[in-house]
Amino acid sequence: MTTFYVPADTAARSVGADEVAAALAPFDGVRVVRTGSRGMLWCEPLVEVDTPAGRVGYGPVTPADAGALAQLAGIEPASGNPLRPAYLGLVERQPFLAAQRRLTTARLGVVDPSDHADYEQHGGWTGVRRALALAPDAVIAEVTASGLRGRGGAGFPSGVKWATVADAAGPEKYICANGDEGDSGTYADRMLIEGDPFALIEGMLIAGYAVGAHTGVVYLRSEYPDAIATLRCAVESARAAGVLGADVLGSGFAFDVDVRVGAGAYICGEETSMLESIEGRRAEVRAKPPIPALHGLFGRPTVVNNILTLATVPTILADGGSAYAAHGTDRSRGTQVFQLAGNVARGGLVEVDFGVTVRELVEGFGGGTRSGRPVRAVQLGGPLGGYLPDSALDLPMDYEALAAAGFMLGHGGIVVFDDTVDMARQARFAMEFCVKESCGKCTPCRIGSQRGMESLDRFLAGADPARELPILERICTTMAKGSLCAMGQLTPMPVRSALTHFPEDFAGGRR
Repeated sequence: MTTFYVPADTAARSVGADEVAAALAPFDGVRVVRTGSRGMLWCEPLVEVDTPAGRVGYGPVTPADAGALAQLAGIEPASGNPLRPAYLGLVERQPFLAAQRRLTTARLGVVDPSDHADYEQHGGWTGVRRALALAPDAVIAEVTASGLRGRGGAGFPSGVKWATVADAAGPEKYICANGDEGDSGTYADRMLIEGDPFALIEGMLIAGYAVGAHTGVVYLRSEYPDAIATLRCAVESARAAGVLGADVLGSGFAFDVDVRVGAGAYICGEETSMLESIEGRRAEVRAKPPIPALHGLFGRPTVVNNILTLATVPTILADGGSAYAAHGTDRSRGTQVFQLAGNVARGGLVEVDFGVTVRELVEGFGGGTRSGRPVRAVQLGGPLGGYLPDSALDLPMDYEALAAAGFMLGHGGIVVFDDTVDMARQARFAMEFCVKESCGKCTPCRIGSQRGMESLDRFLAGADPARELPILERICTTMAKGSLCAMGQLTPMPVRSALTHFPEDFAGGRR
């Protein structure tokens, strides 16, 4: 019996992975396992086959290749064979993967996301078993020692947040995983849930034990139907195995997970808006204080972490906080999962130590632009992040270096633009995005973004820059200083970075 691994990840399915799996299944001696994606998106559908030397990959493949795949079973195709161009050799030795340091995403593309036993065979449940053997405060100490910070964008120290919830009084506490991944160019949360959902469940279990919570809620965006189905399947599997429920792994600790689906509001990426949505109300930002750690879901102390943050916790508990902290740089410890998108030759998922430069990511892993033209701008941190010019691509990717340069890491999204991009229109896109996605609660965000878009429309229509741009700057100042949450506060960042680093696009020279 030869085992073939075919991704069931949304990106792979969109280019024919389901059809490839169906074409392989009827052959004698063939077993097809659906996995997540390795993150080499330009190779999808990527098919892997077990060999004595390891998994050999082919990609991209088509259903018409199924017969040759079944016959070759991982043997290097001879010259002239139709599979020769798709043959990749041992997948783990692919330069794109070999240069990474996969800790959070180690099992992506490797395990069957519906099989808790397969997860265990690849190191799963080791972290939660060690956690359950420790006192709760010792678990928090490990997370604190690791230097783990929130991977959703804020970068707040996870150990501090957990300790705050653990110390808070109350008969009930919650763990909330925010999977409302709405930033343009980001897809790591989706890929992790579709490829390794048990890592998220294990991370939530550890967090629950550490702070004294017995209920976890995962909030997913409705645009991720495959991730929703995969996670719900994994939750049911974990319950059936005794990993979730009244007696977690025979420890006497009770914890269960509920999956909630949003309705497409970008603002729910903000923690208090997400809590409002879970509680059945309109998704609007809450004023702080009180903070969710003290007054969160249904008024109870609540840990709110991003999917990647919680999925990183199992490896921290399995290997120790100091082992995780050995990676990274300064106050940015561990690894970060970056997502390459936009006009890039090799789009995909990259997990490396903090401190990697933008150039290493875009040119090294990404291979430069897909168009072959020079890189002109790179947007860091989603639609509210700044535009980095090509002259600054050697900037290190860590929280402090980015902040000092006027940029932000966000959720690790990197969107590449070549030299044909019009940065004035990109600035307008930022304001338009805020107009459409603002919750509308505060005036600077709700009205400011509308006025900012109108100002840029006048400029694009030929208005005098000397008159229009000072108006735009005043709008940006009002939004940054007066908005209730990061939605309005950060919308000026891409606008101002475009004005600062690409002034020629606002002087009529490229119009």
